Amino acid sequence: MTTNGTPKDLEMIKGVYAAFAEKVTAGRTLLDRPLTYTEKILLGHLHEPLSSAPERLVTYTNFSPDRVALQDATAQMALLQFMQAGRSETVVPSTVHCDHLVRAQVGAKDDLKEANYENSEVYSFLKSVSQKYGLGFWKPGSGIIHQVVLENYAFPGGMMVGTDSHTPNAGGLGMVAIGVGGADAVDVMTDMPWELSFPGVIGVKLTGSMSGWTSPKDVILKLAGIMTVKGGTGRIVEYFGDGARSISCTGKGTICNMGAEIGATTSLFPFDDRMATYLRATGRSAVADLAESLGDHLKADPEIETDPEKYYDQVIEIDLSTLEPHVVGPFTPDLARPISAMAAEVKEKDYPDKISVSLIGSCTNSSYEDIERSAHIARQAKEKNLTTKALLLVSPGSEQIRATIQRDGQLNDLTDMGGVVLANACGPCIGQWNRLDNEGGERNSIITSFNRNFRRRNDGNAATHAFISSPEIVTAMALGGSLSFNPLTDTVTNEAGEEVRLDPPSGNELPANGFETGEDGFVAPPSDPSGVDVTVDEASERLQLLTPFESWGGEDLRDLPVLLKAKGKCTTDHISPAGPWLKFRGHLDNISDNLFIGAVNTFTGEAGVGKNGLSGETSIRFSDIGRDYKKQGLQWVVFGDENYGEGSSREHAAMEPRHLGGIAIIVRSFARIHETNLKKQGMLALTLADPAAYDEILEDDRVAILGLKQFAPGKPLTLEVTHSDGTSFTTELNHTFSQVQIEWFKAGSALNLIAAG
Repeated sequence: MTTNGTPKDLEMIKGVYAAFAEKVTAGRTLLDRPLTYTEKILLGHLHEPLSSAPERLVTYTNFSPDRVALQDATAQMALLQFMQAGRSETVVPSTVHCDHLVRAQVGAKDDLKEANYENSEVYSFLKSVSQKYGLGFWKPGSGIIHQVVLENYAFPGGMMVGTDSHTPNAGGLGMVAIGVGGADAVDVMTDMPWELSFPGVIGVKLTGSMSGWTSPKDVILKLAGIMTVKGGTGRIVEYFGDGARSISCTGKGTICNMGAEIGATTSLFPFDDRMATYLRATGRSAVADLAESLGDHLKADPEIETDPEKYYDQVIEIDLSTLEPHVVGPFTPDLARPISAMAAEVKEKDYPDKISVSLIGSCTNSSYEDIERSAHIARQAKEKNLTTKALLLVSPGSEQIRATIQRDGQLNDLTDMGGVVLANACGPCIGQWNRLDNEGGERNSIITSFNRNFRRRNDGNAATHAFISSPEIVTAMALGGSLSFNPLTDTVTNEAGEEVRLDPPSGNELPANGFETGEDGFVAPPSDPSGVDVTVDEASERLQLLTPFESWGGEDLRDLPVLLKAKGKCTTDHISPAGPWLKFRGHLDNISDNLFIGAVNTFTGEAGVGKNGLSGETSIRFSDIGRDYKKQGLQWVVFGDENYGEGSSREHAAMEPRHLGGIAIIVRSFARIHETNLKKQGMLALTLADPAAYDEILEDDRVAILGLKQFAPGKPLTLEVTHSDGTSFTTELNHTFSQVQIEWFKAGSALNLIAAG
């Protein structure tokens, strides 16, 4: 998006670049060694100078990001919190993107019309708040937040936060872009120091170059299999090597985007010619010129690539020349295998072999290059007399992409193949899919080019086995019709009964005739917002003004019932699912009815229900139990397993338990974003020093959390557990609270502290 030929935020970018070299030099002196690219950006965005070198994964550090981006589902609560903070305008460039609330059903035109009608109250609220407080507003249909950010706002060497876990998409343009909860975004928008434990740095060395069926998606699918869903926790993944330079800018974005699925704080590539080319292709030549003028400052120091093991916490090497296309899933994004192993595994594990739906696009795989390569498969289908055996759904990432591929013919290629084009929005990727082909919840398989494939994620059906691969593989699979089909080696029977083989896909990285802008969906804030009113109807079912959470009472916490002991994987989708609940994202009380609806109760094996310890009733919704405990003046705790809170950045998963009377979440280990979100809302996010203690927790236990009067960074608390028979045990509770975060707990939330001054 350009204005009068000048990229948005150009003056801000000039300011960042003017100081960048000096800050990098100061950082190199502080650490007394060469710097990774990650460290250059982080040290270049310190809120205040450091007196000593930060220790990775230990030192809490204050940063000043350059901008904020908010998607419509999370923006509601973020902006409600911003209003509560008492500020008159945002202090950094910020945007709202209407992408998550558009439900996919029949096709782009009708779905978008329905979304504008169904969500009119929310869209009006978001637009008016944006205009009142100086945010840019992107209308429904403009595109998915991460694609729009890449096309308009991301820049090499910058730092941003976004209220979505896939914000790292901007790492494809060399930016440290971090997914956060809304309260973190409020910190940045109000010019408060944004605190983060100084990340570790994992180096991924890419060698060789891709060819044939292999695509950038396969890099991150392979890496997910190596690192698992929590291998990147607290760390930034930095790619380097000749192979990194061989990948297109949007391909780099694809890789960085899905870095969220390995738990990484963010991922990024160093600045190179492919990024400069993309900046110029998207109307940002001035930014490209500025970046090129910084030279070596926008990549790691030379010593890093020469001796990476000395400077990275871990080094992983992937040879692009030998990398095979991969497929991951079902039910987790780190169950990875090369496509050549898929058929045997389908048989061994009895996965439903028939593919019911193939889905391509989304924020991570809807670039011009992606659609070009998928359209090449579609053209082959026509030429070779092939028909689809699975429904093909296409989600363009932005209006710019949609308009360009319509002009250049790729959209027609895909629709001629039988594809249905959805709105430029998230849709099936985040559960906004009114699926019409499988309404009965039958056992089935789908394959997507998306990132996340937790059970019930896409269509709400626990029996849907969701697999993830590259857009070109997914398109080919629609023709093969089965998970066992390997387009690299297998033939397909055409309408004439002939056995034919698909050729490897090819396509241009960027449009030869430039990008089409399509319909302009951007609304700039007015120069004078005094005439803008923001109103929320007290009777609204979708929007609710916030009231502050209560502060800590100053005493240890005792006699706390156990609301839930969650068994196994408990993601933010399990804690507060999306899908139909998205419409309540601006109404904390209403959306709290979904609390732990997908969490599995260890004691019964049931999802979403447990025992009310006061009444003795069983199979009661956890939200109802929480409300009853709160009514009776009881705070409560939850116990969880490993990597608790994996997945989306949604802060409702932290706000809901706090709203319904929760005070502590005690687990074996946390996912980063969720742990921070809990702290922001005044919750105690604690880990068991002895993970085996999780096994000793019983349904009717009462617990105490001791040592809060001496609550301090690095000092464990004590958990005292009393069983119903009167026996008890104690164990240590570790935590990662900084002194500032402890003050959040004492005040009742981070927002309470901001509002107090």
